[in-house]
Order: sequence, then C-alpha cells, then structure tokens
Amino acid sequence: MPDLTHLSETGEAHMVDVSAKAVTERVAIAEGRVVMRPETLALCLSGQAKKGDVFATARIAGILAAKKTHEFIPLCHPLLLTKISVDLEGDESLPGVRVTVMAKVSGQTGVELEALTAASIACLTIYDMLKAADRGMRIEGIALVEKRGGKSGDWARSAEKNA
Repeated sequence: MPDLTHLSETGEAHMVDVSAKAVTERVAIAEGRVVMRPETLALCLSGQAKKGDVFATARIAGILAAKKTHEFIPLCHPLLLTKISVDLEGDESLPGVRVTVMAKVSGQTGVELEALTAASIACLTIYDMLKAADRGMRIEGIALVEKRGGKSGDWARSAEKNA
C-alpha cells in the first residue's frame, strides 16, 4: 500500500508541500449520472423545467465548483485551472443525464478532486432543478475516469482490472 502523503510520521494530517514538483500539464476526467423517471428526463430535455435551463445551470455550477474545490476539501491546494468542461447528455437508456467533466491545469499537483467535485455538484444541481417533478431521482457513479500527467503518470479506469 502506498504511503499517504497527507499524513505525518505521527499520523497528523497536513497539506503536502508540492514546491519541489515539476510544473506539468495535468488532466483529469470524471463522470456521474442522475437517474430519473422517463417523464422527468423529457421535462429536462424540453427546457420547460420550472427553475429554468437545467443543463446551463448544472454546467455553470460544475465549473464554479471546480474553481472552489480547495474551499471544500481541507487539504486540497488552490489551483489556477486552465480548462474546465462540463458535458451533459440526456440518456433514455438510464433514463437520466450523464455528466462528464474534464479539468486541466499546468501545475505541481493533480486536478482529480476538481473534476470529481464538478461532476458531483453538476449532478446535485440537476437534482435540485428537477426535484419538484421527481424526488426519487438517484445520483450514481461519481468516479474518476482518467488522469494524465504528474509524477505518478497516467491512469485510466478502463485499464484497471476490477474497474
């Protein structure tokens, strides 16, 4: 098992010093989904939800969440993000909405938490925008899909044996 870099030798939590790390391009992709009734998905896709444009609001919420991740996660470094994309797609086979987030930075630490936070908040925003129509919605599958760059190298969920 790898050493946990946020813990001191005595087990105290601390923020990792990344000052000696090289500045490299780092990318993370995360996903999530909101499962809902077919009629709720139809309402979402029609643009007729009472609270407004579900996709536009969830996209902006996800971007804002990525930018503020260090305010939510105690030992997370503030990053100068160079790109955040929040893609939302209605999927009748769920039925529901699939959320995919890509976060990018040129820096000394990764952007996995920013991508995961953005996916989580985008899903929560979809729930909030549609809850009057369907309180039984489920948020599922928040997961890191891929990360590139940094000392630990590249990783992809599809390459994991038990992903």
